Amino acid sequence: MTPQEFDYLREFFEKNSGLALADGKEYLVESRLMPVAKEAGMDSLSELVAALKCAGSEDLRNKATQAMTINESFFFRDKTPFENFKQIMAPAMLASPRSATRSMRIWCAAASTGQEPYSLAIQIREMEDLLRDWNIDIIATDICQEVLEKAKAGLYSQFEVQRGLPIQMLVKYFQQTGSLWQIDSSIRSMVKYKYFNLLDDYMPLGTFDMIFCRNVLIYFAPETKSDMLARMAKRLRPDGYLVLGAAETVVGISDAFAPVPGARGLYALKPSAASAAAPVVAMALGAGSA
Repeated sequence: MTPQEFDYLREFFEKNSGLALADGKEYLVESRLMPVAKEAGMDSLSELVAALKCAGSEDLRNKATQAMTINESFFFRDKTPFENFKQIMAPAMLASPRSATRSMRIWCAAASTGQEPYSLAIQIREMEDLLRDWNIDIIATDICQEVLEKAKAGLYSQFEVQRGLPIQMLVKYFQQTGSLWQIDSSIRSMVKYKYFNLLDDYMPLGTFDMIFCRNVLIYFAPETKSDMLARMAKRLRPDGYLVLGAAETVVGISDAFAPVPGARGLYALKPSAASAAAPVVAMALGAGSA
């Protein structure tokens, strides 16, 4: 792969998925894209790059973009967000005007193979005494159709269920199917999976009470992060919450959010952003998009 081809691929991935590749990542590109090239009957990345430049290569472009997607995920990853959900976020929802409608919407962005949204669904089920009769929609999105299909099936290997999932929850919510474990259909039905590119328009998704966007922003350029957070602020209800990864922050990137004191990775809209979001939310509710 020549320097010019690497530069082309860097521009291609940032434009199509927001992924920002740093200098020296040629080895990563080669390891991820050579299987795509071989599947297409090509012997080199140079051939793949040439094909990507041609008109009518939409399917190949999608496969290349999905191959570069980071799909690392495991159950109850980092634990803290789920503790924050139990101790801060859910109690706030219960004490809000939502208690009249008993309705809540959660967006898991870049949901990968489903461990995060299913962990949330399990957490909600474990809080059934508090959240009984609530209508809670979990919308899980990803840019990779292959991982979405795996997530929908809810089938995981022994290694995958051992990563972060307490044994009592494995026994309670999974059934063994051959060498795999399948999450219970009642938990699977709590999550709706959709293909979605985070560079696309967020408005069709509706509005949310919580947005989980963990370990995603770290792969994007600063201007892309800023744009994404600005658009998420408009999709979040004024008293909603944004959840980021442990290594991520809004500091220096967004003026719309402020950290929730004592809750790592948890953010709320600043009053100015919340007041700006209120008319948007009201319009969305009136249109029935939420």
